[in-house]
Amino acid sequence: MRFDNQLMAPVALALLTALVVSFLMTPVVKSFAYKVGAIDVPKDERRMHHKPIPRLGGLAIFAGFMASILLFVDIRLNPQMQSILLGAVIIVVLGVVDDIMALPAKLKFVIQIVAALIPALNGVSIQALSNPNIFSPNAYWVLNWLSVPITVLWIVGITNAVNLIDGLDGLANGVSAISAATVLVIALICSEAQVAVVMAALVGACVGFLPYNLNPAKMFMGDTGATFLGFILSTMSIQGLFKFYAVISFAVPFLILGLPIFDTAFAMIRRMAHGQSPMHADRGHIHHRLIDMGLNQKQAVATLYVISGILGLSAVVLTTGGEAKAMLLLIALCVVAVVAARVVFPKEVKEELHEELEELTELGHHEEKDKQKEDGSHE
Repeated sequence: MRFDNQLMAPVALALLTALVVSFLMTPVVKSFAYKVGAIDVPKDERRMHHKPIPRLGGLAIFAGFMASILLFVDIRLNPQMQSILLGAVIIVVLGVVDDIMALPAKLKFVIQIVAALIPALNGVSIQALSNPNIFSPNAYWVLNWLSVPITVLWIVGITNAVNLIDGLDGLANGVSAISAATVLVIALICSEAQVAVVMAALVGACVGFLPYNLNPAKMFMGDTGATFLGFILSTMSIQGLFKFYAVISFAVPFLILGLPIFDTAFAMIRRMAHGQSPMHADRGHIHHRLIDMGLNQKQAVATLYVISGILGLSAVVLTTGGEAKAMLLLIALCVVAVVAARVVFPKEVKEELHEELEELTELGHHEEKDKQKEDGSHE
């Protein structure tokens, strides 16, 4: 692997262009959101805000991204990039309509599959996976006919996973920026110019919108932004990670997108365990649990940023230094994060957790005494 210094200039320009366009377009999109009635009104306990806030901010992110792509990426002779952008446009249009008037989940799911099929049938597909069984003589699994369905599953899954973590001010936007920055670093290390420029544009577009989206948020990116970010991250991870399976481990994309993947998987398991549909909305996501622990929005978002950053850094080390170094780094950073959390968490959070533990212990003693009384009465 070699680092190409000549990539730095177009990468920096792509990032800066997307950042400026996204930042300048947000007030324009905000006015448009008010005109078309794309307003998020807090109507249930899942929402963390207490007053109506305009959404559709994803349009500003999309505008910044596209402006940078059209300037710095030659897509005329690149059918794969064309297919990714066409699918992204479908996702954005779907998101805009959904942000203005809520669409049925099944309809959105079908359209997302159609959007995912466009790149999957045009060369943007997962052809092989590195074999996690280190004792197997086969280093890779060649997917053959399974390539397209697995690719569609990956794209639709990540698209919705990013959307599901969009529950706190700046969370999905910041986590997506961290994930995109990780892919950018790996692309630079592997001298993959196109992937690097596209990821730089995505990072810039996210950062440009972030000042309006951080707590207290002045605007939400809505499904328009969350699904667009998920779609680009999933498709470009195929181009920049799965595509070069001989170089990059199977675990890398899962580390980079670990937070939304884990949260989505946990949510589906939790809902099915309660006899609910996997698509049923609830208040059990990781960010909700952090809020219930006593953290405020800024603390919860910062905590999840750190987790996402740890996973991303581990992915970079896995790419450059191998599995052993990445595992040691991941363990070390997790230990540091736990220690830091104990120091940084406010005193009242610790006291609240201590009180809850005492209540549970006391409740257990009462139940044990009641059981003893019942046993005595039976005798």
